[in-house]
This record gives sequence, structure tokens and C-alpha cells, in this order.
Amino acid sequence: MNNPKIAVILMIGSSLVLACGNKQQQQTRGTQAIPVSTAVVGEELVTGMKTYPGNVVALNETELRAEVSGYITGIFVADGASVSKGQKLYEIDRTRYAAETEQAKSSLAIAEANLSRVKRDVERYRKLAEQDAIARQTLDYAETDFNNAEAQVAAARAALTTAQTNLNRSTIVAPFSGTIGISQVRTGALVSAGSTLLNTISSTDPIAVDFPVSESEVAHFNALRRADDVVRDSMIMLSLPGSRPFPHPGHISAIDRAVDRTTGTITVRATFSNADNILLPGMNTTVNIRTTSEEPQLVIPYRAVTEQLGQTSVYVLTDSSTVEQRGVRLGLKVADRVVITNGLEKGETVVTDGIINLRPGVKVEANAPSHTK
Repeated sequence: MNNPKIAVILMIGSSLVLACGNKQQQQTRGTQAIPVSTAVVGEELVTGMKTYPGNVVALNETELRAEVSGYITGIFVADGASVSKGQKLYEIDRTRYAAETEQAKSSLAIAEANLSRVKRDVERYRKLAEQDAIARQTLDYAETDFNNAEAQVAAARAALTTAQTNLNRSTIVAPFSGTIGISQVRTGALVSAGSTLLNTISSTDPIAVDFPVSESEVAHFNALRRADDVVRDSMIMLSLPGSRPFPHPGHISAIDRAVDRTTGTITVRATFSNADNILLPGMNTTVNIRTTSEEPQLVIPYRAVTEQLGQTSVYVLTDSSTVEQRGVRLGLKVADRVVITNGLEKGETVVTDGIINLRPGVKVEANAPSHTK
């Protein structure tokens, strides 16, 4: 009877020993330091690329509209073709305008002939009046007729100018060199003066890219605008959709007159050579500005940064060999490093590797920290 009781007591005792052992092992594992790599927050003058969203715009762009009414009798350019200044593009039925021009020429000739006749009469009457050979009233009538004849000539000349202008406007030519779009009318279409859109033409070389910058950066871009050509050509580059680099550098050609009160930004315009017609108006691009900080900036390895729900943070090593998570604000990214504009101090140590296993307050075993400049 005693043997079974002893066996039960021994089994209970063994279970308690095992439970205590497991608890001890769990506590040991819970307090074990997590190995991590670290880096010291450094300070340096930073040179890197700052990016801005840009939109391609033509330096010169205009809509071609009919200036006289009539039927389209000729289209002399293909859709999307390159055109030269003064090149003939469209023709509106010239028959009516040519006839009006000839009629105006005839009216002017008649008015000039009448003026010549009246002028001779006035000259003759003046000589006779000097000899008291005619009544003064006759000379007055003649001089009035002369003034009327001069006015008729002026009116006839104005009518001829209008007719010739309409005749010239029945032929639409390119106002500048560039690229024409897809025609909005076809041969035989009836167009109305001032309202019918024929096409749109835009200049392509050079071409511009507009992009917004913060009002705090205005001084920097004014300096870029004044920089010499050698400096400018190494500062501004362009990335095309798909991250393809644009082969030609650009320069700041204009800065808008005022800051947008809603966004706190101002539009800057950069101009680029576009001989190959790679850039098209309306295209979205990325403007890359090479910039050097005026004062030393705090930098850390970029791999030390974690991002969650749009918030960026780093793990900072404390004096007690634990870590705390701290929110930071990022600045310019330079290769594998990034500028920290807020959240850290020079000389602090941040975790760069082993972050996935960390949580605030855990104990870590840090390797010798690397130093940034």
C-alpha cells in the first residue's frame, strides 16, 4: 500500500522540477540580448539630387482659328508634321475675297480720278478768284468738293486694305516653327471667322518643364538662374516616364511672379534642348536638381529607417543597452544614406541591422558602431 503512494509523490515532484526548469529557461531566453549592428549619427555637407514632379510645356503654343468664313479648299500639311514659320497650312475659298479686293481696287481708282479732277477745278477757281473773275461762293463749293473727294479716296483705300487683309487671311500660315497637331477640319468643311478651330501648333525646340518648389527654396533657384552655363549644365537633369534619363541638361529660365497662397509653392520653369522631339507638351517628368547643403546636415544609413503607415522612425540605442523607437523626418537621400532633418542629434547611435526583431525597450547587444562623416 505504501509503494503506490511513494510513486505518486515522486511523479509530482518530478513534474514540479521540470516546470521550474522550463520557467527558468524561458526567463533566460526573455532577457537574452538581441545582436544588432549600429551606426553613429554623423554630420556633413551633403551633395545629392533633389527631385520634383514636372510637366512639359511648349514655350510657344497657339490655336489656329479661321479669321474669315468660307469652305476649306486646301490642307497643305500632314497631321503631326513639323512646320516652318510662314509655311502654308490651310486655304479657305478665296474666290469671294479676291473679287472683293478687285472691286475695292476699282473703287479706289474711281475715287482717285475724281479727286484729281476736283483738284484741277480748285486750282483753276483760285486763279480766277484772285482776278475777281468768279464769285467767291463758286470757289468755296469747289474746295468743299475737293475735301469730300479726299475723304472718298481715304475710305476707298481703307476698303481696299480690308479686302486685301481678308484675302490674305483666307490662307493660314504657320506663325512660328514647331509641330502641328491633328487637324480639326477636313477639305470642304464650312468654317466661321473667329470661332472654328482648325488646329494647334506648338514649338518643340527648345521646350520647357514647369515644376513647383517650396517658397523656402526660392533663393536657391534664383541663384541657379543666375549661375554660369558650366554650373547650370551640371545641376538640372530630367527623368522621363519609366525612369529613363533625358540626355540633355537644362537651365532655369523663369520663376513665376508669386507664391500660391493655397500650397505655399511657386512654379519654376526649366528649359531643355529638344532637337530629337523626345519631350512632348503635357508629358509628366521628374526634375532632378543637384544640390549642396549650405550647412552640415545629420546623416545616417538609409537602412536604419523604418516606415509604417507613412511615418518614418529609427531605433536609437540608449545608455542601458536597450532601444527606443523615435520618429524622424527625412531630407535628401544620398546613395545609401539619408539626411535627417528632425528627430536625432549628432553622436547618437541608431540600429542599422537586426531591426526586424526589435521592439521598444528590448535589450540589445550592439556590434562596434560604424561612423558616418
